This record gives sequence, C-alpha cells and structure tokens, in this order.
Amino acid sequence: MKRRDMILVVDDTPDTLGFLTEAIEQADLTVLVAVDGESALDLLGQITPDLILMDAMMPGLDGFETCRRLKQVPHLSHLPVIFMTGLSDTEHVVKGLEAGGVDYVTKPIIVDELIARIRVHLTNARVSYGARAALDATGRFLLATNGDGRLLWCTPQAERLLHGLLPGPDGAASPLAATLSAGLNRLRRAPAGPQDSFRLEVPDGDGVRTLDFAYLSPASPDEFLFRLSEPTAGRQEAILRDALGLTAREAEVLLWIANGKANRDIGEILGISPRTVNKHLEQVFSKLGVENRASAAALAIRALAAKG
Repeated sequence: MKRRDMILVVDDTPDTLGFLTEAIEQADLTVLVAVDGESALDLLGQITPDLILMDAMMPGLDGFETCRRLKQVPHLSHLPVIFMTGLSDTEHVVKGLEAGGVDYVTKPIIVDELIARIRVHLTNARVSYGARAALDATGRFLLATNGDGRLLWCTPQAERLLHGLLPGPDGAASPLAATLSAGLNRLRRAPAGPQDSFRLEVPDGDGVRTLDFAYLSPASPDEFLFRLSEPTAGRQEAILRDALGLTAREAEVLLWIANGKANRDIGEILGISPRTVNKHLEQVFSKLGVENRASAAALAIRALAAKG
C-alpha cells in the first residue's frame, strides 16, 4: 500500500481546521493539526510531516516566527511551508517568503487551488530532499548556508558532527553559532586555495572537538555548499591500521568496505578514483591473507569489536 503524504495544518480557528482537515483528507492525504505555533513545534519534535500549511496570523507565536524557528532545525529545514493569510498585500507576502515559506494562499481558501499547490510543493520537496539523502548515503558530511551564513540544511552525517552548534525548535542559538556563521562567510569570500579551510573548536565534555570546514561551491544564487570533517574522528581507522598492519589509506578503505560501501562510493567519499580504491584493496587482501571483500570485512569487524 502506498504511503499517504502527511500535511500538518496549523491554525487557531476550529472552523478553519475542520474545513481544511475534511478537504485535505478527501484528496487522499493524511492530516495532523496544531492550534498554535508552540504546539506545532512540539509536534514537530515527535513527527515529521511532508508539508506544513501555516496560518500567518495567530496569537502568541505567529506563523512567520514559527516558520523561522523550524527552518533552523536541520532535519526540518527541507519541509515546504505554505502560508494562509487574509492579508494579500505585498508586505505580508514578502514576510512569509523571507521566513522560509515556499508559497501562500489567501482566505477564503479555494480548495482546488490549495490541493494543487500542495501537490506541486510535495513533488518539489521530494526531489530536493532525495538529492540530499543521496549525498548522505555516500557518507558525505555536507552543509549549506545562505549568503548571511545561516544554515539552510545539512546531511544527517554532518548534523551528528554539528551537535551542540545547532538551534533547537525553540530557536535558541548556540554561543558558537555566530562564530561558525562568520567563519563560513570569511571562508566563502576568501581567494580560492587548495589548503583553505576554517577550523572551529567545540566544547565536548571535559575536552574539545575540532571541526574543519572547506568551501566547495555555490549550489544556487543564495545557497553555498561546504564540506565538514573532524580530524580527530579517525579512531576506527587507527584501530584497523595498528591491529592489521595497514597504511592509513588502506585502513580507511577497509573501514568503508566493512560498512558495505562499493568501490565507487568509497572513491567519492575519500576523493580518489575507483581504480585507486581497487589497488588499495589488493594490498589489503594480500596483507590480511584473504581473497574477497566479505572476508576482509569480517576481519575488520572482529578487530574493531576486540577494541570495544
């Protein structure tokens, strides 16, 4: 059975919620509801819908601020937000788009037009998110910012390294967030050079973690792509190197083999050609006394398990 897309409707008016729930469900879509911005953010902490239909003007946390806060959360930033408003003047339309909305509809809502817009933005979001998921599937640690240095999205791999630097649904920013933003902006604007990077030290318990950022390229007129790495994150590679008598590169290749990656994927992750990956594998097989990937992976897993 095909999964139905899930729409979160945020509106403080019971009549509007009832009308929209009925109309959207008749379009073969699943509906979640929230009666204000705070409850919407709480709900988003537990479940991720496919699209959000947001009333712009609500008491307390209005739709604009609610949208701004959820867009600061990496795993929610890809969600398309359509604003509903009785205000069609340019100022409010621009305010909604600046907050991160992709579209708006004016009240009274025309159901056929609303459903058509929802379907268009669901399709666009799937294409965009699918590309980012594909990047993460190859082990990429990538993030993107806008021209002001605000984080737009990052792959789950990068999000794990950025833990502690990212704002939560309440919009509270990390003390290091401004340093990160300024550093990425400087890096992007600096003259190109092969060794250019920005290094940030992040408190981690009693010690610190070191993160390196490298600028890759613009992804769109106001979207800039960076690669993230953690120089101290090579503990598993070091275990394989020392336990199995491998070079650092051979240990890296073997680790990704143990994680089920193909030569092409490993080449993309490590920035080398699939042919070079294969040459390293030949050396690994020879040193380990095995003849295939499965046997090499088994030895790697056993070595890592022995070190706990």
